[in-house]
Amino acid sequence: MLKRKVVKYLTDWKKRQGHKPLVIDGARQVGKTRSVIEFGKNNYKNLVVINFILAPKFKTIFDDGFEVDSIIKNISLLEPEWHFEPGSTLIFFDELQDCPNCATSLKSFHIDGRYDVICSGSLMGMHYKEIDSNAVGYKEDYTMYSMDFEEYLWAFGYGEDVIESLLDKMVAVTPLSATEMSVFASKYRDYMIVGGMPEIVNKFVESGNFSGVLPAQRQLLLDYEQDITKYAAPLDKSKILSVYRHIPVFLAKDNKKFQITKISRNARSRDFVGVVDWLRDAGIVNICYCLDRPELPLAGNYKYDNYKMYYHDNGLLIASLDDEAQDDLRVNRNFNTYKGAVFENAIGEALVKQGYKLYFYRNEKSTVEMDFFVRTAANLVPVEVKASNGASPSMRRLVDNDTYPDVKYGVKFCVSNIGFDGKIYTFPHFLAFLLRRFLERTAALS
Repeated sequence: MLKRKVVKYLTDWKKRQGHKPLVIDGARQVGKTRSVIEFGKNNYKNLVVINFILAPKFKTIFDDGFEVDSIIKNISLLEPEWHFEPGSTLIFFDELQDCPNCATSLKSFHIDGRYDVICSGSLMGMHYKEIDSNAVGYKEDYTMYSMDFEEYLWAFGYGEDVIESLLDKMVAVTPLSATEMSVFASKYRDYMIVGGMPEIVNKFVESGNFSGVLPAQRQLLLDYEQDITKYAAPLDKSKILSVYRHIPVFLAKDNKKFQITKISRNARSRDFVGVVDWLRDAGIVNICYCLDRPELPLAGNYKYDNYKMYYHDNGLLIASLDDEAQDDLRVNRNFNTYKGAVFENAIGEALVKQGYKLYFYRNEKSTVEMDFFVRTAANLVPVEVKASNGASPSMRRLVDNDTYPDVKYGVKFCVSNIGFDGKIYTFPHFLAFLLRRFLERTAALS
């Protein structure tokens, strides 16, 4: 069983007095079901698991209304051997998107309070089916992602002490040893190829090689396309699929900006309204919007029609590349012409998994270009991604120019050790998963 961060969240949720029913959403196969079942087995006397896709008969349990006693009675009629003991029972409703009525029942479960309830489902279905009531105010929401690099390191036996040591060195601006640089850089390059989908990570950990990884990744890409055809509105399916399939095409370009008008000869932006939002809300892509200006606040300070689009998991970007690139990637770990896209996608993914929304900046003359921006309580922090360790003229203009008063310093992820020149922090790519903790720690020390 792979260790996942969601388990700590679930443990804290259970301890909270009067906790509400919990809805865990996320893209297909990020590990939602397995994590909840494992948590339920370890923390409750009774675990009731209802999957509305595998066992559609349970969709009828709400036919007599949404009172808890009525629901429990109908479940017991279908499965008389299940036990419902107040205070020690977890009811897990899986594949929520296939039973919208279940969401309506969460208010009743919260008011009743006898049983803990967790729901899980695919974002792709949950956001685009009508639900009579989504129990606003009576539920708690949590979005789960594929494994980040920290969880990936856990899978190889690295403990919390190792992670804390890396963070300490970032805060103290202490260079890593040659051994640390070599080991973690190697692990990270494997992680960028394998990605963080748990079944695929588990396959790689057990075998120690890439055998079977690519077919599993490509099957997942096909599964996503099948889900699009299942859940998208009929008139939008072909448009959504067309946009989704063109993501690697635009990531391979220098500026990586996604342009609807270039995905087919007669494509017009107004005909694709809502398509990008659909993919974002489905959880299978991360959207990075161009800022009007590099300044705070970030909310509302961006161009809705100027964006870059990334895969939510870097392994799926790798799997989407042509066959000629695959052997080079896995045998030589050479990202070739896609290396800029691969590193940028990976860092963007790491930021999203830390709770950041994605923003970039490019002025009209292209004299200032920045891959990402995050913020602290007081500052706007530019984040640059370099596939190697080139110069940073745009970063220098941002941190040295009084025109950008919200920018005091920047962060660059590249092929380099930990360093700081007074304005720009330099970190190796594999430390990106610690950025939020680094910024919080340094803010507390200042």
